[in-house]
Amino acid sequence: MMIRLNLVLLAVLIGCALALVTSQHRARKLYVDLQKEQELARQIEVEWGQLQLEQSTWAMHARVEKIATRALGMRAPSPARTQVVPPPSPEARR
Repeated sequence: MMIRLNLVLLAVLIGCALALVTSQHRARKLYVDLQKEQELARQIEVEWGQLQLEQSTWAMHARVEKIATRALGMRAPSPARTQVVPPPSPEARR
């Protein structure tokens, strides 16, 4: 009877040891995956910042005006051809 109890306890002990090793391995693997994802997130943040800088550069007023003038032959209208339209009065909005 005592031998049987010892064998059962040994089996439980081996099972617990294997479960512990498996859970530690899984935790380490998940931690490595977390580190990789955090590094990827940092790289994406850097790329996002670079893209925002590039967008602001491409949309600069002076650059757009230069392209409109040189490539498209556009020019600002003369003051004689410019008409200022005042905003509607508050009574007209109702």
